[in-house]
Amino acid sequence: MSTEILRSGSASIDSIVHREVAYRAPADAGTRLHTADDVFLLARRRADIGGHKGDLAALAGLARGVDLDALSRERAARGGPPGFGGIEISASYLGRRTYNRYDIEDALGPVLAERAGVPYHSRRRGDPPPPGYSGWRLTLDGDHATLLLRLGERPTHRRPYKDHGIPGTLHPPVAAAMAHAAGLEPGQQVLDPCCGAGTLLIEAHHLVPGTTLLGFDLDPAARRAARLNATGTPVAIGRADAAALPLPDRSIDRVLCNPPWGDQVDARGGLAGRPERWWRELARVLSGDGRAVVLLPDAHGLGHALGTGLVPTHVQQLSLFGSHPLMVRLEHRRPRKRARR
Repeated sequence: MSTEILRSGSASIDSIVHREVAYRAPADAGTRLHTADDVFLLARRRADIGGHKGDLAALAGLARGVDLDALSRERAARGGPPGFGGIEISASYLGRRTYNRYDIEDALGPVLAERAGVPYHSRRRGDPPPPGYSGWRLTLDGDHATLLLRLGERPTHRRPYKDHGIPGTLHPPVAAAMAHAAGLEPGQQVLDPCCGAGTLLIEAHHLVPGTTLLGFDLDPAARRAARLNATGTPVAIGRADAAALPLPDRSIDRVLCNPPWGDQVDARGGLAGRPERWWRELARVLSGDGRAVVLLPDAHGLGHALGTGLVPTHVQQLSLFGSHPLMVRLEHRRPRKRARR
Protein backbone atom coordinates (compact mmCIF):
# COMPACT_ATOMS: atom_id res chain seq x y z
CA MET A 1 0.00 0.00 0.00
CA SER A 2 2.83 2.43 0.80
CA THR A 3 4.12 2.06 -2.77
CA GLU A 4 0.72 2.99 -4.19
CA ILE A 5 0.51 6.02 -1.89
CA LEU A 6 3.90 7.31 -2.97
CA ARG A 7 3.20 6.67 -6.66
CA SER A 8 0.27 9.08 -6.46
CA GLY A 9 2.81 11.92 -6.31
CA SER A 10 0.57 14.04 -4.07
CA ALA A 11 0.70 12.14 -0.75
CA SER A 12 3.36 11.72 1.92
CA ILE A 13 3.71 8.94 4.49
CA ASP A 14 3.92 9.89 8.17
CA SER A 15 4.42 6.44 9.69
CA ILE A 16 4.25 2.71 9.03
CA VAL A 17 3.31 0.59 12.05
CA HIS A 18 1.65 -2.76 12.68
CA ARG A 19 -0.98 -3.22 9.92
CA GLU A 20 -1.29 0.53 9.41
CA VAL A 21 0.13 3.23 7.12
CA ALA A 22 -0.53 6.85 8.13
CA TYR A 23 -0.33 9.33 5.27
CA ARG A 24 -1.32 12.87 4.27
CA ALA A 25 -2.98 13.84 1.00
CA PRO A 26 -4.77 16.99 -0.17
CA ALA A 27 -8.55 16.64 -0.43
CA ASP A 28 -8.52 17.21 -4.20
CA ALA A 29 -5.90 14.49 -4.80
CA GLY A 30 -8.34 11.58 -4.52
CA THR A 31 -8.10 8.88 -1.88
CA ARG A 32 -8.90 5.66 -3.74
CA LEU A 33 -6.34 3.06 -2.77
CA HIS A 34 -6.71 -0.27 -4.56
CA THR A 35 -4.22 -2.08 -2.30
CA ALA A 36 -5.70 -0.96 1.06
CA ASP A 37 -8.05 -3.10 3.14
CA ASP A 38 -9.68 0.08 4.38
CA VAL A 39 -9.15 3.86 4.48
CA PHE A 40 -9.91 6.05 7.51
CA LEU A 41 -9.70 9.68 8.54
CA LEU A 42 -7.97 10.51 11.81
CA ALA A 43 -10.65 11.76 14.23
CA ARG A 44 -8.63 12.15 17.43
CA ARG A 45 -5.68 10.69 19.32
CA ARG A 46 -4.57 10.67 22.93
CA ALA A 47 -2.31 8.61 25.19
CA ASP A 48 -3.36 4.99 25.69
CA ILE A 49 -5.87 4.73 28.50
CA GLY A 50 -4.24 1.87 30.40
CA GLY A 51 -5.22 -1.73 30.96
CA HIS A 52 -7.80 -1.68 33.77
CA LYS A 53 -11.53 -1.63 33.25
CA GLY A 54 -11.81 1.60 35.20
CA ASP A 55 -9.64 3.29 32.58
CA LEU A 56 -12.41 2.94 29.98
CA ALA A 57 -14.08 6.10 31.31
CA ALA A 58 -11.33 8.12 29.64
CA LEU A 59 -12.70 7.12 26.25
CA ALA A 60 -15.76 9.30 26.82
CA GLY A 61 -13.42 12.29 26.90
CA LEU A 62 -11.83 11.14 23.66
CA ALA A 63 -15.26 11.02 22.03
CA ARG A 64 -16.24 14.45 23.35
CA GLY A 65 -13.09 15.96 21.90
CA VAL A 66 -13.91 15.02 18.28
CA ASP A 67 -14.93 17.92 16.03
CA LEU A 68 -17.78 16.07 14.34
CA ASP A 69 -18.74 18.94 12.01
CA ALA A 70 -15.20 19.36 10.68
CA LEU A 71 -14.77 15.61 10.31
CA SER A 72 -18.04 15.29 8.40
CA ARG A 73 -17.02 18.10 6.03
CA GLU A 74 -13.62 16.56 5.39
CA ARG A 75 -15.10 13.14 4.65
CA ALA A 76 -17.61 14.66 2.20
CA ALA A 77 -14.81 16.66 0.52
CA ARG A 78 -12.91 13.41 -0.03
CA GLY A 79 -15.86 11.66 -1.62
CA GLY A 80 -17.36 10.04 1.46
CA PRO A 81 -21.05 10.00 2.42
CA PRO A 82 -22.58 13.03 4.19
CA GLY A 83 -23.50 12.87 7.86
CA PHE A 84 -23.18 9.81 10.06
CA GLY A 85 -26.49 7.91 9.78
CA GLY A 86 -25.60 5.91 12.86
CA ILE A 87 -22.46 4.91 14.79
CA GLU A 88 -20.76 1.51 14.79
CA ILE A 89 -17.26 0.92 16.14
CA SER A 90 -14.65 -1.80 15.75
CA ALA A 91 -11.96 -1.81 18.45
CA SER A 92 -8.63 -3.60 18.78
CA TYR A 93 -5.82 -3.49 21.31
CA LEU A 94 -2.36 -4.77 22.08
CA GLY A 95 -1.21 -6.03 25.46
CA ARG A 96 -3.02 -7.52 28.43
CA ARG A 97 -6.20 -5.74 29.53
CA THR A 98 -8.98 -6.48 32.02
CA TYR A 99 -11.59 -5.51 29.42
CA ASN A 100 -12.45 -6.77 25.94
CA ARG A 101 -13.08 -5.09 22.58
CA TYR A 102 -16.82 -4.84 23.21
CA ASP A 103 -16.22 -3.00 26.48
CA ILE A 104 -14.08 -0.49 24.53
CA GLU A 105 -16.69 -0.03 21.82
CA ASP A 106 -19.57 0.39 24.26
CA ALA A 107 -17.65 2.95 26.32
CA LEU A 108 -17.03 5.12 23.27
CA GLY A 109 -19.90 4.56 20.85
CA PRO A 110 -22.88 5.84 22.87
CA VAL A 111 -21.07 9.12 23.56
CA LEU A 112 -20.33 9.67 19.86
CA ALA A 113 -23.89 8.73 18.93
CA GLU A 114 -25.41 11.13 21.48
CA ARG A 115 -23.23 13.98 20.24
CA ALA A 116 -24.10 13.25 16.59
CA GLY A 117 -27.80 12.78 17.35
CA VAL A 118 -27.87 9.31 15.74
CA PRO A 119 -28.33 5.73 17.05
CA TYR A 120 -25.47 3.52 18.19
CA HIS A 121 -25.11 -0.12 17.13
CA SER A 122 -23.25 -2.39 19.55
CA ARG A 123 -21.31 -5.30 18.07
CA ARG A 124 -21.55 -7.25 21.32
CA ARG A 125 -24.55 -9.26 20.09
CA GLY A 126 -22.81 -10.22 16.84
CA ASP A 127 -25.41 -8.87 14.41
CA PRO A 128 -24.26 -6.53 11.61
CA PRO A 129 -25.04 -2.80 11.75
CA PRO A 130 -27.96 -1.43 9.71
CA PRO A 131 -27.16 0.10 6.30
CA GLY A 132 -25.97 3.69 6.34
CA TYR A 133 -24.16 3.58 9.69
CA SER A 134 -20.74 5.25 9.72
CA GLY A 135 -17.86 2.92 10.55
CA TRP A 136 -15.38 3.98 13.24
CA ARG A 137 -12.24 2.26 14.49
CA LEU A 138 -10.48 2.58 17.85
CA THR A 139 -6.99 1.17 18.37
CA LEU A 140 -5.06 0.91 21.64
CA ASP A 141 -1.43 0.08 20.90
CA GLY A 142 0.21 0.68 24.29
CA ASP A 143 1.24 4.22 23.38
CA HIS A 144 -1.83 5.82 21.83
CA ALA A 145 -5.60 5.56 21.73
CA THR A 146 -6.45 6.42 18.12
CA LEU A 147 -9.98 7.06 16.89
CA LEU A 148 -10.62 6.81 13.13
CA LEU A 149 -13.63 7.33 10.86
CA ARG A 150 -14.05 5.16 7.76
CA LEU A 151 -13.91 7.28 4.62
CA GLY A 152 -16.40 5.25 2.59
CA GLU A 153 -19.71 3.62 3.32
CA ARG A 154 -18.08 0.19 3.57
CA PRO A 155 -14.54 -1.24 3.88
CA THR A 156 -12.40 -0.66 0.80
CA HIS A 157 -11.68 -4.36 0.32
CA ARG A 158 -15.39 -5.08 -0.25
CA ARG A 159 -15.48 -4.36 -3.95
CA PRO A 160 -18.86 -3.56 -5.50
CA TYR A 161 -18.20 -5.94 -8.39
CA LYS A 162 -17.41 -9.00 -6.27
CA ASP A 163 -20.85 -10.47 -5.65
CA HIS A 164 -19.89 -14.00 -6.75
CA GLY A 165 -17.13 -15.97 -5.07
CA ILE A 166 -15.70 -19.49 -5.10
CA PRO A 167 -13.44 -21.38 -2.65
CA GLY A 168 -9.95 -19.92 -2.63
CA THR A 169 -11.00 -16.65 -4.27
CA LEU A 170 -8.34 -13.98 -3.98
CA HIS A 171 -8.57 -11.00 -1.63
CA PRO A 172 -9.02 -7.93 -3.90
CA PRO A 173 -6.30 -5.72 -2.31
CA VAL A 174 -3.79 -8.57 -2.81
CA ALA A 175 -4.88 -8.87 -6.43
CA ALA A 176 -4.42 -5.11 -6.85
CA ALA A 177 -0.93 -5.31 -5.32
CA MET A 178 -0.02 -8.07 -7.80
CA ALA A 179 -1.30 -5.96 -10.69
CA HIS A 180 0.80 -3.03 -9.41
CA ALA A 181 3.89 -5.25 -9.26
CA ALA A 182 3.36 -6.35 -12.86
CA GLY A 183 3.88 -2.83 -14.22
CA LEU A 184 0.82 -2.87 -16.46
CA GLU A 185 0.53 -0.53 -19.44
CA PRO A 186 -2.35 0.13 -21.85
CA GLY A 187 -2.29 -2.09 -24.91
CA GLN A 188 -0.69 -5.07 -23.19
CA GLN A 189 -2.02 -8.63 -23.38
CA VAL A 190 -2.73 -9.78 -19.81
CA LEU A 191 -3.46 -13.42 -18.93
CA ASP A 192 -4.65 -15.32 -15.87
CA PRO A 193 -4.48 -19.03 -16.78
CA CYS A 194 -6.31 -20.07 -13.57
CA CYS A 195 -8.65 -17.12 -13.25
CA GLY A 196 -11.11 -18.37 -10.63
CA ALA A 197 -13.68 -15.65 -9.93
CA GLY A 198 -11.78 -13.17 -12.11
CA THR A 199 -10.46 -10.96 -9.31
CA LEU A 200 -6.95 -10.46 -10.71
CA LEU A 201 -8.11 -9.46 -14.17
CA ILE A 202 -10.84 -7.15 -12.89
CA GLU A 203 -8.41 -5.41 -10.53
CA ALA A 204 -5.95 -5.06 -13.43
CA HIS A 205 -8.65 -3.36 -15.50
CA HIS A 206 -9.56 -0.91 -12.73
CA LEU A 207 -5.89 -0.15 -12.13
CA VAL A 208 -4.83 0.33 -15.77
CA PRO A 209 -7.70 0.51 -18.29
CA GLY A 210 -6.90 -0.27 -21.90
CA THR A 211 -5.28 -3.68 -21.53
CA THR A 212 -6.53 -6.86 -23.22
CA LEU A 213 -7.59 -9.23 -20.44
CA LEU A 214 -7.96 -12.99 -20.87
CA GLY A 215 -8.79 -15.60 -18.25
CA PHE A 216 -9.04 -19.40 -18.41
CA ASP A 217 -10.34 -21.96 -15.93
CA LEU A 218 -11.47 -25.60 -16.07
CA ASP A 219 -14.09 -25.14 -13.33
CA PRO A 220 -17.49 -24.10 -14.79
CA ALA A 221 -18.51 -22.54 -11.44
CA ALA A 222 -15.38 -20.39 -11.50
CA ARG A 223 -15.99 -19.27 -15.09
CA ARG A 224 -19.60 -18.41 -14.27
CA ALA A 225 -18.54 -16.36 -11.23
CA ALA A 226 -15.82 -14.60 -13.23
CA ARG A 227 -18.20 -13.63 -16.01
CA LEU A 228 -20.75 -12.27 -13.54
CA ASN A 229 -18.14 -10.33 -11.57
CA ALA A 230 -16.61 -8.94 -14.78
CA THR A 231 -19.90 -7.62 -16.16
CA GLY A 232 -19.25 -4.27 -17.83
CA THR A 233 -15.48 -4.80 -18.11
CA PRO A 234 -13.44 -5.99 -21.13
CA VAL A 235 -12.48 -9.29 -19.48
CA ALA A 236 -12.81 -12.41 -21.68
CA ILE A 237 -13.26 -15.74 -19.89
CA GLY A 238 -12.83 -19.14 -21.54
CA ARG A 239 -12.31 -22.82 -20.78
CA ALA A 240 -8.78 -24.15 -21.06
CA ASP A 241 -6.30 -26.34 -19.23
CA ALA A 242 -3.47 -24.26 -17.78
CA ALA A 243 -1.10 -27.08 -18.75
CA ALA A 244 -2.02 -26.66 -22.45
CA LEU A 245 -3.09 -23.09 -23.16
CA PRO A 246 -4.62 -22.31 -26.59
CA LEU A 247 -2.21 -19.42 -27.12
CA PRO A 248 0.76 -18.85 -29.46
CA ASP A 249 4.31 -18.79 -28.14
CA ARG A 250 5.49 -15.44 -26.71
CA SER A 251 2.01 -13.88 -27.15
CA ILE A 252 1.40 -12.59 -23.60
CA ASP A 253 2.91 -9.44 -22.08
CA ARG A 254 1.84 -9.96 -18.47
CA VAL A 255 0.66 -12.97 -16.46
CA LEU A 256 -1.18 -12.56 -13.16
CA CYS A 257 -2.08 -15.76 -11.35
CA ASN A 258 -2.88 -17.42 -8.05
CA PRO A 259 -2.28 -21.02 -9.15
CA PRO A 260 -4.14 -23.97 -7.56
CA TRP A 261 -1.34 -25.63 -5.64
CA GLY A 262 -3.69 -27.73 -3.51
CA ASP A 263 -3.90 -25.50 -0.43
CA GLN A 264 -7.50 -24.30 -0.85
CA VAL A 265 -8.13 -25.50 -4.39
CA ASP A 266 -6.80 -28.72 -5.92
CA ALA A 267 -5.06 -28.65 -9.30
CA ARG A 268 -7.10 -30.21 -12.09
CA GLY A 269 -6.50 -31.38 -15.64
CA GLY A 270 -2.89 -31.56 -16.75
CA LEU A 271 -1.70 -29.83 -13.59
CA ALA A 272 -2.91 -32.56 -11.23
CA GLY A 273 0.27 -33.82 -9.60
CA ARG A 274 2.41 -32.11 -12.27
CA PRO A 275 3.04 -28.47 -11.25
CA GLU A 276 6.05 -28.25 -13.57
CA ARG A 277 3.63 -28.22 -16.54
CA TRP A 278 2.20 -24.93 -15.31
CA TRP A 279 5.63 -23.35 -15.32
CA ARG A 280 6.45 -24.67 -18.80
CA GLU A 281 3.27 -23.17 -20.24
CA LEU A 282 3.90 -19.89 -18.45
CA ALA A 283 7.39 -19.65 -19.92
CA ARG A 284 6.11 -20.59 -23.38
CA VAL A 285 3.36 -17.97 -23.68
CA LEU A 286 5.20 -15.12 -21.93
CA SER A 287 6.86 -12.71 -24.35
CA GLY A 288 10.61 -12.19 -24.27
CA ASP A 289 10.32 -8.96 -22.29
CA GLY A 290 7.18 -10.11 -20.47
CA ARG A 291 6.59 -10.33 -16.77
CA ALA A 292 4.61 -12.67 -14.51
CA VAL A 293 3.42 -12.02 -10.96
CA VAL A 294 2.22 -15.14 -9.14
CA LEU A 295 1.20 -16.06 -5.60
CA LEU A 296 2.97 -19.09 -4.14
CA PRO A 297 2.47 -20.82 -0.78
CA ASP A 298 6.26 -21.10 -0.36
CA ALA A 299 9.51 -20.98 -2.33
CA HIS A 300 9.58 -24.69 -3.26
CA GLY A 301 7.93 -24.18 -6.65
CA LEU A 302 10.55 -21.72 -7.82
CA GLY A 303 12.84 -24.60 -8.74
CA HIS A 304 10.45 -25.50 -11.56
CA ALA A 305 10.43 -21.86 -12.70
CA LEU A 306 14.21 -21.72 -12.89
CA GLY A 307 14.20 -24.88 -14.97
CA THR A 308 12.12 -23.13 -17.64
CA GLY A 309 14.38 -20.08 -17.83
CA LEU A 310 12.19 -17.86 -15.65
CA VAL A 311 13.97 -16.03 -12.84
CA PRO A 312 12.47 -14.18 -9.86
CA THR A 313 13.19 -10.44 -9.90
CA HIS A 314 11.17 -9.59 -6.79
CA VAL A 315 9.89 -11.70 -3.88
CA GLN A 316 7.65 -10.35 -1.12
CA GLN A 317 6.10 -12.26 1.76
CA LEU A 318 2.49 -11.39 2.56
CA SER A 319 0.34 -11.91 5.64
CA LEU A 320 -3.03 -13.20 4.47
CA PHE A 321 -5.64 -14.64 6.84
CA GLY A 322 -3.05 -16.41 8.97
CA SER A 323 -0.91 -17.69 6.07
CA HIS A 324 2.24 -16.15 4.64
CA PRO A 325 2.36 -16.71 0.86
CA LEU A 326 4.95 -15.23 -1.46
CA MET A 327 4.19 -12.70 -4.18
CA VAL A 328 6.82 -13.41 -6.83
CA ARG A 329 7.62 -11.42 -9.97
CA LEU A 330 9.35 -13.43 -12.71
CA GLU A 331 10.92 -12.64 -16.06
CA HIS A 332 12.78 -14.58 -18.72
CA ARG A 333 16.45 -15.06 -17.98
CA ARG A 334 18.48 -12.59 -20.01
CA PRO A 335 21.42 -14.06 -21.95
CA ARG A 336 24.75 -12.97 -20.60
CA LYS A 337 26.81 -10.79 -22.89
CA ARG A 338 30.32 -11.96 -23.64
CA ALA A 339 33.02 -9.67 -22.37
CA ARG A 340 35.27 -8.30 -25.07
CA ARG A 341 38.96 -8.04 -24.60
